[in-house]
Amino acid sequence: MDQKQIVISLLAKAYKYRNLARWVGDRETVQRILALADELIQRARALTRPDEANIRRRAREIWKENGRPTGRDEEFWLQAEREIRDAEMLANEVGDDQ
Repeated sequence: MDQKQIVISLLAKAYKYRNLARWVGDRETVQRILALADELIQRARALTRPDEANIRRRAREIWKENGRPTGRDEEFWLQAEREIRDAEMLANEVGDDQ
């Protein structure tokens, strides 16, 4: 699963919880559900930080997914950068909608 898919999954869950909160009558439960939704959104945004550690982690995952080949490190690094950048744009678009 690439970064964008993970971010989409986290954001989908967050919005599902936000919609669920509308149907709950207990104020404390609503606050807890909304806090969980906010935490999921923050996790999604944390995954999309284009810092070297996130790129390195994702590039390594891609390398492993492809059978640990030699000589393709730059390809995997660029793919990781692209995935993180795309996920960041998605997370920012969703964040602007709130």
